[in-house]
Amino acid sequence: MHPITQTLREIYAILYNLGFEVALGPELEYEYYNFDALNFPKDHPARDMQDTFWINGQGKSEIGPRGQKLGRLLLATQTSAGQVRYMETHTTPLRTVVIGKVFRNEATDATHEAQFYQVEPLYVDKQVSATHLKGILDHLFKKLFGEKVETRFRPSFFPFTEPSFEVDIKWQKPGESEPRWLEVVGAGLVHPNVLRAGGVDPDHWQGFAFAFGFDRIVMLKHGIDDIRFLYNGDLRLVNQF
Repeated sequence: MHPITQTLREIYAILYNLGFEVALGPELEYEYYNFDALNFPKDHPARDMQDTFWINGQGKSEIGPRGQKLGRLLLATQTSAGQVRYMETHTTPLRTVVIGKVFRNEATDATHEAQFYQVEPLYVDKQVSATHLKGILDHLFKKLFGEKVETRFRPSFFPFTEPSFEVDIKWQKPGESEPRWLEVVGAGLVHPNVLRAGGVDPDHWQGFAFAFGFDRIVMLKHGIDDIRFLYNGDLRLVNQF
């Protein structure tokens, strides 16, 4: 079994035991779900061709289930698009983990790919706080990397969360004498505008979400130093697992 599949199942098993259920987002997505519903301004640089693969001339006239214009089609740049889709079709409270492949128009090297997998848990309930978020993240990474793993939050900015955080783990690479901090997760409390886009009243419900590319988690767990090894189809890699 491919190490990506193994790690995905491990992560899902941890979150399933906490009450999360899997939702699969489409790889071909509408501009509305990928940007507008996630509180991205119209002039946000992530909409530019440097980051996004647009499908020219497709989808402009499509109308969503709540009468919204869905805009152009694109290759999904983030699993966050699945948050609003899930909230539209489910009642609160809810716990889901959106899993999918995402695409970014960028150069490929040892740590970057034009395609990679993302995992994005979403939790919506009453009186949700950053404390709940940190508790879930601590639990997840201790299960993945062992009880000695530490996490820390740093202030950041994402259009779809407020407040927003970058989350680091303290990680000791095999062969190194001292542990170091590595950024692995973007996280935060779900922005009220995103809750409204999903049909959830932010005056009564709050939520948190976090996302990470689990290709990097695979690389950390198994000492793989080039992300391209995960996608080149070489069975010598798969047969090690």
